[in-house]
Amino acid sequence: MNITNLVPDVNGLVNWPTLSVNRKSVVTVGSFDGMHQGHRAVIGRTVELAKRNNAFSVVILFDPRPSVVHQYAKTHQGQQPPADIADPERLMGVDQRLRVMDELGVDHVLLVRYTLAFAAKSFRFFLGQLVGKLGMRTLVLGQDAHMGAGRTGDVKAIENLALATGVFELDIVDDRGPGYTRIPQNIAYVAPEGPGEPKDPTAGMTKAQMRAWSKKHQAKQARVWSSSNVRYLLSHGRIKDANAILGAPHAIEGTVVHGEQRGRGIGFPTANLDTQIDGFLPVDGVYAGWLVDLGEPKNGDDAQDSTTSADAADQAPQDAARPDVANADGTTPAASIPLLVDLASIRSRLAPHSPYRWPAAISIGTKPTFEAEAGEPERVVEAYAVTDDWLDLYGHRVRIEFTGFLRPQIKFDSVDALKAELAVNAKQAADAARQA
Repeated sequence: MNITNLVPDVNGLVNWPTLSVNRKSVVTVGSFDGMHQGHRAVIGRTVELAKRNNAFSVVILFDPRPSVVHQYAKTHQGQQPPADIADPERLMGVDQRLRVMDELGVDHVLLVRYTLAFAAKSFRFFLGQLVGKLGMRTLVLGQDAHMGAGRTGDVKAIENLALATGVFELDIVDDRGPGYTRIPQNIAYVAPEGPGEPKDPTAGMTKAQMRAWSKKHQAKQARVWSSSNVRYLLSHGRIKDANAILGAPHAIEGTVVHGEQRGRGIGFPTANLDTQIDGFLPVDGVYAGWLVDLGEPKNGDDAQDSTTSADAADQAPQDAARPDVANADGTTPAASIPLLVDLASIRSRLAPHSPYRWPAAISIGTKPTFEAEAGEPERVVEAYAVTDDWLDLYGHRVRIEFTGFLRPQIKFDSVDALKAELAVNAKQAADAARQA
């Protein structure tokens, strides 16, 4: 898979690469946050049509998410957000999305810095560029896709343009899944009150009860297969329901740092994550899941050319630093793109029976049992790997996958009571792993 980083110029123009002088392409466009089953259906269709027609499969991937850029501009007098803007609602970082696209068989990913100037271009201009520069013969979109200035390029408008010009075809994928659901207008963390996987609070409601619930929570209609719905489910600890939409366990990634070593002192050493976490944190609680060692990240000295072949070099750009400067050809300077360990190595580490993968009991929260002596509580993420081996993961990049909710955070009366509960949680995590 080839990955090309592109930054629009001040006028919003992108210097699109020439993929081939005679081979056409099948293209899809979006931010694909979470890579849920709807996203996978669209990208899978893109790959399928490309193979059928001996064309390139191309994903144009926007980063940051368009909603983040427009919301920042709305609250900052129309300004472009900084390159390192935080996005706590992002389900999945760019590196994680690239890995899934590689698994799906995508030929080219064009990673485009989403800017206000770029967003101001009409969908007709944008699609004309894709036809002329990328040789786009087919555009694949989901049912509710929009693009271009003012989001005027919906599927109907794009279909009319395709029919009128005859230079490309539009292929619509039903990416809505089981249909629609209702979720609160403002998604907030709500910790489950008891142990075990939380239930759907609206299950079994009559129409009248559902109307009352919707009014109370200012609920809006959303696709079941949507990033918004996944965020809602994770914010309530409903891991299994979220994973069913994602088609894979929800995961976060980060670097292991030294903690207060309380876990080691009571016989449960944990991998503590740095505060710079890649992915959406579920609500506070204890979870079953997996801890995967991705290895030590490479530094910027290992950076390659900004057009990266994942087949030849097996390396993907880290999304932590993507500057606003660009080369004359519109690509990001290679020296400014730090790289993680190679994709092939990560792929092997993520494999089901990898020796770098362990069942884990995962804790998100403020350590209520120790908060009196610790002073101001700090929200931390730590994972206890269920293994007899001693793991030295300091400085390593790790992935934490969530498979189920075990219990809410509890303040125990004694350290012995905490140790007994942690032993139960470790067994629950190990049992869940065997059943997976």
